[in-house]
Amino acid sequence: MRVLVGYATAHGSTPGVAVRLAAGLDRAGLQTDVRPVDVVDDADAYDAFVLGSAVHDQSWLDPAKVFLRDNLETLGPRPVWLFSVGMPGALRGPWKRLGPMEAPVIVRSLPTDLSHRGHRLFSGVIRAAQLPLGGRIRFRLMGGRYGDYRDWDVIDAWAAEIAGELLRT
Repeated sequence: MRVLVGYATAHGSTPGVAVRLAAGLDRAGLQTDVRPVDVVDDADAYDAFVLGSAVHDQSWLDPAKVFLRDNLETLGPRPVWLFSVGMPGALRGPWKRLGPMEAPVIVRSLPTDLSHRGHRLFSGVIRAAQLPLGGRIRFRLMGGRYGDYRDWDVIDAWAAEIAGELLRT
């Protein structure tokens, strides 16, 4: 079974998640390609999809949304999983509880006629240089911490879940 692990990124944390997901699928015996979605011109060559994007303003990046919109007919009958990479792990205190609430907002911003088997919101890497001055001030006022918050164990576990489901079909 051939699986596309496609992604859109802004600062480089999302490709790391995509590569890790693909490695887990590969270990299970699936054939994967990891590619930015804006260079995929052969979506119909894949049997399944794991698609993700960095999240800005509680929404996927435009290249990822365009890929979904342009390939809805291809994606429709095939297994699709979605992942988002944001900053919930960087938040502390009362703001930390708000992080998981972002996932449903993200999914609602995607095409409503897209059928998918699951969505996960992962924490990514957040650096001061990625934010404008106003963003850095708000981030610090919210108790945000800079760093790499990718949880590789959680990512590996999700890859194993996806692989198990694909291998059962």
